[in-house]
Amino acid sequence: MRPADLNRLTVQESADRYVELVRARTSTGALSPATAELYSRDVATFVELAGAERVLDDLNGEDVDAILLAFARKPDGRRRADSDGPRPVPSQPVQSPSSQARFRRSISALFKHATLAGWVQVNPMTAATVTARERGGLRPERRALTREQAQGLIGAARSLGETGAEPPTAPGERGRRRRDQRTELRDGLIVLLLSTLGPRVSELVKANVEDFYTNDGVRYWRIFGKGGRTRDVPLPGDVARVLEVYLLHGRPESPDKALLLSWRGRRLARGDVQAVIDRVQRRVDPDRRRSVTPHGLRHTTATHLLADAVDMDAVRRVLGHSDLATLGRYRDELPGELEVAMRTHPLLRGDRGAGPGEGATG
Repeated sequence: MRPADLNRLTVQESADRYVELVRARTSTGALSPATAELYSRDVATFVELAGAERVLDDLNGEDVDAILLAFARKPDGRRRADSDGPRPVPSQPVQSPSSQARFRRSISALFKHATLAGWVQVNPMTAATVTARERGGLRPERRALTREQAQGLIGAARSLGETGAEPPTAPGERGRRRRDQRTELRDGLIVLLLSTLGPRVSELVKANVEDFYTNDGVRYWRIFGKGGRTRDVPLPGDVARVLEVYLLHGRPESPDKALLLSWRGRRLARGDVQAVIDRVQRRVDPDRRRSVTPHGLRHTTATHLLADAVDMDAVRRVLGHSDLATLGRYRDELPGELEVAMRTHPLLRGDRGAGPGEGATG
């Protein structure tokens, strides 16, 4: 639930307030001093990795993933090599799996309190893909949908784009229905944009109508991303058609310039997007249905574009990354993809008629 008044504290400010609360709980016996010290140490490390001056509410699931993985790789300063001892410890080992799991619990507790206190609009831990495992520490959880699952979700979104634009069967029918029951076109558009272009959820809800333009017959979305960077991404034909229908028939009249509006005519909040995906998922055949977050759909976009041999730099530009290396986080393993790769090996195409040993040059 979105807090009535969001308090946009910096990471440092929120950490200071939270640590003060944690330490106060030791006086009531709710926490031992040792446990409170561990929480405080983890929160201090979180501030170091997240950036003290960043606004806490601006952190999303991707940022939390990066922080957790950075901690997992962080040298454990408490365990140093001791050349005088009989069993020297390797110099600067990474954090142990138990320390990694504890750090994630500490950060999760911080964000849980931040959500209740109104410091964040949406708890980013719900979109984080890095989970703590019993062995091996923190690992990214694979979130991409399979091709069948993604096509089932896209098919459901397409159907909303068609049925949502149908005129009422009787005069005045639409006026008698509650306005919050007429969000089919918007819901379908949201899922199509997330599934095919993979924007960050913050980029999606910040989009304005004027950000979509046409050039040489192609519809583009100018996406305003992280760090003030923009990217112009062409919309697939089917998505462009649903967008046009939504703008004509599905978007409520409102002075707000936002593309996506609530039924009250206000800009959609980040926390509303998950409910939209879940609503569309209920229309998918159970055999092809799997729960997914907006960040999971970003993984899905990257995974299937790369699996279909789309140029890596093009995928990077679609997702809005400055570095190709970042794509590794979004490339999830697909069932059967190695078998497909070997069946269509590029070095064997065009030589099907060659016999054993033919074509070899020594």
